[in-house]
Amino acid sequence: MRRERIARREYFSIGEVCELAGLKPHVLRYWETQFKELSPSKNRAGNRVYRAREIKLIELVKHLLYDEKYTIDGARRKLERLREDGELERAAGRELDRQALSRLREGLQELIGTLEGEER
Repeated sequence: MRRERIARREYFSIGEVCELAGLKPHVLRYWETQFKELSPSKNRAGNRVYRAREIKLIELVKHLLYDEKYTIDGARRKLERLREDGELERAAGRELDRQALSRLREGLQELIGTLEGEER
């Protein structure tokens, strides 16, 4: 579902990206200073505009930092190794798929809980 939302649009605002990724804007802006791969362009008004590629990388960085418990420096080195091996785009796409499946699973579990509550 998220992948479809991302695929249909070319550019996203920082607010939209934060909503998609579940992050605060200051966290995203900080990551941009720490990961050279995260470099959104700016529109004529000077606002950040993100493309699908950056959103995938944001999800990968989030996974490395929050789930895999990498430090910023460790995650930076991991991204560099993935880039050198030509695997960065693929790893970022896999992470976006993993996140989408996780959210779908959570939604289904919530639905099951609601349905079980109605049976009682």
